[in-house]
Amino acid sequence: MKLGTVAYQGRERPVVVLDETRVVDLSADFPDMLAVVEGGAAALDTVRARLQAAEATIPLAEAGMRCPIRPVQYRDCLVFEAHLKNSFAAAEKMTGRRFEIPQVWYDQPIYYKGNRMSFIGDGQDILWPAYAEFLDIELELAMVVGRTGKDIRAAEAEPYIWGYTILNDVSARDAQMVEMAGQLGPAKGKDFDTGNILGPWIVTADEIAHPVALDMEARVNGERWGGGNSRDMHHDFGRILEHISASETVYPGEVIGSGTVGTGCGLEVGRRLAPGDEIALEVEGIGVLRNRILRP
Repeated sequence: MKLGTVAYQGRERPVVVLDETRVVDLSADFPDMLAVVEGGAAALDTVRARLQAAEATIPLAEAGMRCPIRPVQYRDCLVFEAHLKNSFAAAEKMTGRRFEIPQVWYDQPIYYKGNRMSFIGDGQDILWPAYAEFLDIELELAMVVGRTGKDIRAAEAEPYIWGYTILNDVSARDAQMVEMAGQLGPAKGKDFDTGNILGPWIVTADEIAHPVALDMEARVNGERWGGGNSRDMHHDFGRILEHISASETVYPGEVIGSGTVGTGCGLEVGRRLAPGDEIALEVEGIGVLRNRILRP
C-alpha cells in the first residue's frame, strides 16, 4: 500500500492511495500517519478494510500534498561509495584540501541526526537559505521504523522496517564545506527550514523486497542529472538498524535515510541549482517527489 498525508478542507489527513486520482481518508480512525505506524499490524488491517470499502475518498486534484509523516527522530546515513568518491573529488577542487574515504566508513554505517521539524512534502516549495550560494539536491531512499527495538541484529531487522519513501536532503554546499573542516556536523549545511523533504508516499515494506534494489533518478527542469540503484548501498538497512540500535532504543516513526545514491546530487556531476528550478526525484515503486526552489 501507498500511504501519506494530504491537506484537505482545512486540515491535514492521513490517507491511503486508491488510484492515480483518489485517496481514501483515514482520519476517522487515525489522527495522523504516526498513529498508523504505531498501530502496527492491527492498524494496517484497518487501512486495508478502508481501502477495500473505497469510502470517504478525496480527489487528489482538490488536496495539497504534505510530508507523509513527521519523523519521531531523523537520521541520515552515508552508504553509497560512488557518491562519496565523486563528492570528495569535487570538494578537493573547491577547497584545495585532499579527501580520502576512511576505513571506518567501510567498517560501519556513518550517520548524523538532522532536524525532524524542517520537513516538507511533495509539491511544496524549497526556500533558499539566506546564507548560502550553492544549493544542492540529494537523492536518497529512506526507511520508516515500524516497531520499538534495541540491539537489533541485521539478520532480524526486516520486521522493524515499516515502509520506504523518497528523501531529498537539500544541502547548502558552501556552508557545509566551511563547517566540516571543524570535524563536527553537518550543521547549517543541512539545517534550514524546508531543507528536508519526504514523499510523495510511504510504500509499506511488504511490497518491496529486502534488501532493497530500486532504480533511482534525479531530474532538474526535466533534464536527467544522475541516479543509480539502491542495491549499491555498502551497508543495507538491516546493518544500519543493527548499528543504530546498539545500546539505543529505536521507535516507531523514526526515519533513516540511506545517503545519496551515486551521481544523485549536483556536486558530483558539476551542476548547480538556481532559483525557480523544478526538481523531480524518482524511485522505482514509490513515485516521483517534486519540488520547486524559491529564493526570497
